[in-house]
Amino acid sequence: MSSTMRVASLFPPLDRIAALADACADEDPPALFAAVDACARPVLGQTLCTVNRLDLERLALVRLYSSDPESYPPGGGKDKRGTDWGRHVLLERQVFVGEGIEAIRQSFDDHRAIEALGLKSVINVPLVARGVCLGTMNFLMPTAEVGADKIAFARLSGLLALPGMMALPQS
Repeated sequence: MSSTMRVASLFPPLDRIAALADACADEDPPALFAAVDACARPVLGQTLCTVNRLDLERLALVRLYSSDPESYPPGGGKDKRGTDWGRHVLLERQVFVGEGIEAIRQSFDDHRAIEALGLKSVINVPLVARGVCLGTMNFLMPTAEVGADKIAFARLSGLLALPGMMALPQS
């Protein structure tokens, strides 16, 4: 077995690097977001992944990508003005980790829809370039607890998605 194959077997997301590189090179943001989602799934176990673009002036998010477009279609949005979550993630540019249904209920207006999908935890990663939050990458999992390793991998995944966000026309 070659050293590349040994590394790929230890780290399943590595076998998806070609798809990530192709989507990034093609400047196809939705394809890149889907490739990052696929890369993260074996590590994070998310059953819903979304990417949102931030309108900083209105502090509102618009969904660009969803792994479940029937439940969370692209184009949908959320107003985050005056929320603790909006301050923490969008303004302070900090990762948000919500573990358990109660954390989701406290942070999201659409908690019933999230619960109906059987999701019990979330990692929201701000996508930041040049000191400005451009949006978020969001991983929702059916498990209630999230470990430090998953948080770190979600942050790495956000970095991988950032070229897609930067390739979008400026609004």
